[in-house]
Amino acid sequence: MKVAIQGIQGSYHHQVAQQLYGEVELLECDSFDQLSLAVANGEVDKGVMALGNSIAGSILNNYALIKENDLHITAESYLTIEHQLMALKGQKLNDIVELHSHPMALLQCKSFFRNYPEIKLVETDDTAAAAYRIKRDNKKGIAAIASSIAANLYDLEIVASKIQDVRNNATRFVVVEKEERHSEDGDKATINFVSSHEPGTLARILTIFGAQRINLTKIQSIPIIEKPFLYSFVADLEFDHIDQFTKAQNQIRPYIEQLDILGIYKRDSL
Repeated sequence: MKVAIQGIQGSYHHQVAQQLYGEVELLECDSFDQLSLAVANGEVDKGVMALGNSIAGSILNNYALIKENDLHITAESYLTIEHQLMALKGQKLNDIVELHSHPMALLQCKSFFRNYPEIKLVETDDTAAAAYRIKRDNKKGIAAIASSIAANLYDLEIVASKIQDVRNNATRFVVVEKEERHSEDGDKATINFVSSHEPGTLARILTIFGAQRINLTKIQSIPIIEKPFLYSFVADLEFDHIDQFTKAQNQIRPYIEQLDILGIYKRDSL
């Protein structure tokens, strides 16, 4: 099996791929766009993609990439995120003048760095890649935020541990594939829809989901690029049986202009 991840070995995407599939061949991607295209073009069997974080919120562009590339969500996985501050061995916190990491990691550690205003924060493409470059280039005075796995992999010293703002910090990842594949025991769906523009339409749609005892765990508006100030909605729906979702899907059709099912799969839990 070949799996595309955003980032390199030691990244949180790599951790999720290992948890789900063990040791697999990796395609390391610099961006989510590259990851999506690799799956769509059949270069890999699956892709592991982050969709949101409990602190930093949703990664809206990734929902758009799934739809634009006609990909299908086939699984999800939550990962508890523990950010470690790491540097070359022998370095201490007061030696650090710059901190390199992914923007999401920096955002999740804002409180920690308020106490160190002298440290310059630099955005990079990936948490593990920032750690790798410190080791490769023997960069003194530079630290990275990454996982403990990355610290071990790139032989760096953790100078401050668990520096994320919130201890219960989790990221939701999904598996995307080229072919549609619904789990037989699927109890969660992700949909993207455009409601009609009649007053109260969205409320009617939500009422239908409630009547079918479907738990709406997420709903968020996404701009429709080609139609300024008009929006579609992405929603995560949890149910006990697929029939609930099928009935609701049929009942909301009079109130929507477009419906795309991004995936039906087995839900994960924290």
